[in-house]
Amino acid sequence: MPRPHGQLRRSQMITTFGPGAMVDLPRHAAVIAGLETWRFGGDDRKRQIQEPRLVSAIEKALGLTALKLYEPPADNPEPGAPPSGINAYMFPEWFVAQTTLRGPQGERSRPLVHKSRLELPRARPYQSAERTWHPVVPVRFVQACINGHLSDIDWYGFVHGAGVHGAGDSCRRPLFLDEKTTSGDLGDIDARCECGRSRALVMLLEKNAHALGKCKGERPWLGAGRAEKCVGPDGNAGYNRLLIRSASNAYFPQVLSVISIPDEDEKLRAAVGKVWEDFLQYVDRPEDLAGERRKARVNAALEGYSDETVLKEIGRRKGSASESGGRKIKPAEMETLLSSAEEIGDEKIDGNFYARALARPANASAIWGKIDRVVLVHRLREVSSQIGFTRFEPPTNDTDGELALGVRLAPLAEEVKWLPAIENRGEGVFVSFRKEAVAEWAARKAVQEREVELFQGFQLWKDRHPQSSANFPGIRYVMLHSLAHLLITTVALECGYSSSAIRERVYASDAGYGILLYTGTPDSEGTLGGLVQVGRRIEEHLRSAIELGRLCSNDPVCAQHSAKHALEEQYLLGAACHGCLLIAETSCERFNQYLDRALVVSTVGTSDASFFVDSDLS
Repeated sequence: MPRPHGQLRRSQMITTFGPGAMVDLPRHAAVIAGLETWRFGGDDRKRQIQEPRLVSAIEKALGLTALKLYEPPADNPEPGAPPSGINAYMFPEWFVAQTTLRGPQGERSRPLVHKSRLELPRARPYQSAERTWHPVVPVRFVQACINGHLSDIDWYGFVHGAGVHGAGDSCRRPLFLDEKTTSGDLGDIDARCECGRSRALVMLLEKNAHALGKCKGERPWLGAGRAEKCVGPDGNAGYNRLLIRSASNAYFPQVLSVISIPDEDEKLRAAVGKVWEDFLQYVDRPEDLAGERRKARVNAALEGYSDETVLKEIGRRKGSASESGGRKIKPAEMETLLSSAEEIGDEKIDGNFYARALARPANASAIWGKIDRVVLVHRLREVSSQIGFTRFEPPTNDTDGELALGVRLAPLAEEVKWLPAIENRGEGVFVSFRKEAVAEWAARKAVQEREVELFQGFQLWKDRHPQSSANFPGIRYVMLHSLAHLLITTVALECGYSSSAIRERVYASDAGYGILLYTGTPDSEGTLGGLVQVGRRIEEHLRSAIELGRLCSNDPVCAQHSAKHALEEQYLLGAACHGCLLIAETSCERFNQYLDRALVVSTVGTSDASFFVDSDLS
C-alpha cells in the first residue's frame, strides 16, 4: 500500500477540509473525495458517535432516516493493514509551467498546460520546442456556481470565445498566461493562444458577462461522471463564477453541533449501543429480542431494562426521525444549564456534563442586578457533524441552533447514509441575564430605533443575496452576540486559552437569554479549568469587557458606522470592526455578522441604546 500523500487532523475534516474542499497536498492539488470512498480499514475501526439530539435534528432537516455518525477514519501505520484514510482526486487538471518566456509585448509568459500533456506522477510538461522538462504548479483559477458545483475553466473556450472574437473554440494550439506585472492582479494577466487570440482574465469578474458560460453541474469530489443538472434561482442552469482555489469563499462547511446534556435515557442508549452492531440491529420483533437476550453478552448489557424499553430504543435507532419531544437544540441546552442552578451550590454530575451554580455575592453590584445566574460548567461534551457545504455564500444556523437552509447545500456523498462527526470535551462558563432586564432594555425608544436601522441594513444585504432565506435574528441576539465577542477578548488575557480557542453559543429565545463561552479538545479528559476560574470572577471580566467596548482604535469612524448606509457593504454590522468586535471565525457562530457594540455600552456619538449604563459600573 503506498504511503499517504498528506495528512490532516480529524477535526479539520469537519470544519475545513470535508468532501468537496480543495486542498494543497505536498505533491499535488486535490479535492477531497466523497464519503463513499472513505476507508476505515475494517468495521472494527469504525467508531460510531452517539448523540441522539444531533441525529434527530439532521434527519428532520434533510429528510433522512436511520442516519449514523462516524468519526473520520485515521491512517493505519501497521504493515499489511487494510487501507484506511481519506481519498482525494487530482484537481484542478490545468497547470502552469514554471518557466519564463516572453509574450508578444515582452511581458512574462508561462505555458498553461492540461494534465494530458504531463508525465505523471512527476507532473512535468514536455516542451517540444525546447526539448526540456519543467516543473508545474496547479493553476489557481477554477470555476464554480452557487450550488457548489466545481470544474476547471474551459480555457480554450474562454480564449476563443465567440462573443469576443467571433470565432469558435476549435483551435487547440498551446496556451499561455501573460503577466504584465508581478502583482498577480487579474487586470494584469491575459490568457493567450499561440494563434494570437487573447483575453484578459479581468473579464471573468465583470457582472452579468457570463464569460464562463452555464454550469454543467460537475461534482469532481464524487468522481468522474457524477454531474447533475444545475438549477439556478430562476429555474434555469446557473452560470459559472470565477473562483480562486485558496480564497476564503471557496468552501463553507455546514456544521451542526450540540452540547450533550443529561438525559434519563442516556444509560439505556449506551447499553444498547454496546451490542447494537453485532446483535440488536437485526431485531424487528419481540421474539427476536428474546432470542438475542439468551446470548451472554447481550443479556449482560441489557440487564435491568425491560423488553418494551429496549424495543422502543431499537425502533428509535432504526428510523424514528426524532424522539426529542420537539425541543429545539439551544432552548433544550439552556433549560439544562438553568436547571443545574436552581439552588445555589446545587451540583448535577453526569458522565458528559457537570455544572455548578455560582453563589451570588452578598453585596451584589449593579452589574449583578442584570445577571440571572452564572453557571460554572466543569465538564461538557460537544458533538459536531458536517452535513454539506456551499461556495460563495456561507450557510448559517438560526438563533435556536437549528439548520437554516438559506442556500442549497452541496452533498457530501451521492447517497448519504452516514455523516462525519467529532466530539470534543472541555469546560465553560454560562452567564444568564434576567428576562425583565432584557425586556426593559429592548422597550427603550433608542434601542427600537437602532433595531430599525440594523434591520434596514439586513434588508439591503438580502437585496444583494436574493437566493438567501436568512432571517434577521433580532436586537436581543445582536446585543448578546456583541457582548460575547467582548468577553472572549477580555477573558483570553487570563484564562490560559487563546481567543481563537474559545467558542461562543448565544441563547436568545423564550427559554431565556444567555452566553456560553466554552473550549474543548478531542482528548477524553477535557481541559484544565481556565474558563471555570473566569466564571468565579465574572463581574470583573464583564467590567473589563464593557470598558473595552467603549472606545475603538478606529473611532469615531467605527462608532458612527451605519448599517443602512454602509459604503463598504458591511450591512450586517453596526459599530463593529477588527479593532473592537471582530474575532477569529473559529470562535464565532455567525461568521462575524450581526454585531454592534453600541447595544452593549455607550460609544462615541451613541449613548442611549446600551444595555449597560454608567450607573452599572459605579
